Amino acid sequence: MSTAYLTLAILTIVINAGIAAADFARIPFVLKNSAEVNVPQSWIPPLASLKAAGAAGLLLGLLGVPYIGTAAAAGLVLFYVGAVLTHVRARVLYNIAFPAGFLALAVATFVLDLAQTR
Repeated sequence: MSTAYLTLAILTIVINAGIAAADFARIPFVLKNSAEVNVPQSWIPPLASLKAAGAAGLLLGLLGVPYIGTAAAAGLVLFYVGAVLTHVRARVLYNIAFPAGFLALAVATFVLDLAQTR
């Protein structure tokens, strides 16, 4: 396991676990952002669960469970592609750097995960 992959995976885990916790706690910025991009409040807990599952899967991958980390990284990539598209569709671009940054982390983690499994 490379240092770059380990560092990136840990950062991706921490960020996704943190934003999932903010979602579950219904922190005001989460509610505001969701409303701006037309995501119903009832979707916040299921979306938070997906972020938490991604973080947990990456952690399990780091602990040696085969293929789980790769699947989790791929899932996070798909999740954040959807988040970026949701921002674009709603024309809420002033804060698109957040989902785009999360997407970049997920893509980098996924690519490094694939590179190390060869």
